[in-house]
Amino acid sequence: MAKYSTGGSSGGGDGGSCELCGTTSDSLTQANVAGAQLSVCSSCASSHDDAGADEQRARDRDDEVNRRKRAAQNTAKLNDARKGDSSHWENEGTNYADDPLPYLVSDYGERVVEARQEAGLQRGELADELDVPEKKLLAVEQSRANRAGVGGSLVEAIEDRLDVTLSESA
Repeated sequence: MAKYSTGGSSGGGDGGSCELCGTTSDSLTQANVAGAQLSVCSSCASSHDDAGADEQRARDRDDEVNRRKRAAQNTAKLNDARKGDSSHWENEGTNYADDPLPYLVSDYGERVVEARQEAGLQRGELADELDVPEKKLLAVEQSRANRAGVGGSLVEAIEDRLDVTLSESA
C-alpha cells in the first residue's frame, strides 16, 4: 500500500522509496501532491505532481495560443498578397461598368443545371452555343458567378437560351 507523507523520513531509514507507490529508486524527485512536498519516482511525478500538471496545462495553452497566432498571421499574409494583385481581374475578369451582373436568385446555379439538362445539352455544348469558356458556365452552375467574374450578358444569354429566370426583377 502506498504511504503518504509530508516530507520527513519514511521510518525505515532507506530514503530511496517513492512516498506514493513505494518503488525503490535512486532518482527520486520532489513533487507537490495535494499541497504536500513528497519524494516520488519519475512515474508518480509525471502523473501526480500538481505543479507539473499546471505547468503542462500552461504549456498546452501557450502552444494553442501560438498556433492560433501563426494561423492568423498566415491568413493576413495571404490576404495582403491578394489585395495588391488585381491581375486576375484584369486578365480574365469582367468590366462590371460595361457588363453589370444583375441580382441573382438564390438558387440560380441549380436552375441553370436543371434547365440545361431539360434542354438535353451538355455543359460544353451550351458553352459553345453561347460562345463562352466552359469554366464560366461551370461557375454559374456552381453559383459562383460573382467570384468568377461572370458578367450580366452571360446571365442574360443563359436566361434567353434556356428560358429560365436567374435574376431578380427590380
